[in-house]
Amino acid sequence: MITMGRIADVLKTGKILVSDGAWGTFLHAKGLKPGECPDEWSLSHFDEVCGIAKSYFDTGADMVETNSFGANRLKLSHFGLDGKVREINEAAAKASRRAAGSAPNRYVIASVGPTGKMLVTEETTEEELYDVFGEQAGALERGGADAICVETMSDIGEAICAIKAAKENTSLEVISTFTFDKTAKGTYRTMMGVSPADAADAALEAGADIIGSNCGNGMEHMVYIVREMKTRFPEAFILVHANAGLPANVDGRDIFPETPEVTASYVRQVIEAGANIVGGCCGTTPAHIAAIRAEIDAYNAS
Repeated sequence: MITMGRIADVLKTGKILVSDGAWGTFLHAKGLKPGECPDEWSLSHFDEVCGIAKSYFDTGADMVETNSFGANRLKLSHFGLDGKVREINEAAAKASRRAAGSAPNRYVIASVGPTGKMLVTEETTEEELYDVFGEQAGALERGGADAICVETMSDIGEAICAIKAAKENTSLEVISTFTFDKTAKGTYRTMMGVSPADAADAALEAGADIIGSNCGNGMEHMVYIVREMKTRFPEAFILVHANAGLPANVDGRDIFPETPEVTASYVRQVIEAGANIVGGCCGTTPAHIAAIRAEIDAYNAS
């Protein structure tokens, strides 16, 4: 593994970094069937998963996630795979690590998503969530991850459990991102009613090294979310993984309308709002990441 220090140390130099794009879109394009466990593909389709990661590195990403978004014990149990948590997560990290190759400054940020169990309804406990996330994070570190990306969170309590579990059970940096929707009043809130500023506060207090937002919104809307976080915490490092616009359902399928050029047209605004890392989420492709790379190269050179 060849890198040059921690991600936060690179960001301290003022450099803006590029992250990757959507994984689910790619997996379905490669043959993932409805109802099939996407995380298990890291075992049964290792080369295809490695190829997805490589496509993002090849189009300019400085960091790429892992195929492990739902690879926690609680979610894997739905597929009868809860006994393969370690195996699946290690393979996911190894796939992205292999894709990074020997080039310097290529980071693997391991994806850790929600469990689907709610603290507020007492479906789970903080103790259980801590154990579940700690188990996953440890396996991702053993597989070669550089950081843990706790993403798509809406519940502060669950996010805190995941952040603490990763910080206390690994030596990795932790990124924490929440998903926000625009309200009728024009503000942004998670499904649980949490504002961007309050989400950032909780994540940083729990020990997150980098905060941010993913999914739910296109790049244009991320400008407002980032600005709110940066206003409250001007010294914080912020990551954005934006969708390719807001989806439209066409013949039962979610279609994301933004072209790479449209997504990239908002990159400078999101950086000026305070973002330090910019990448994509649902609907984005290597072409979107290439367009973001071009915009960020121009910004870094200015």
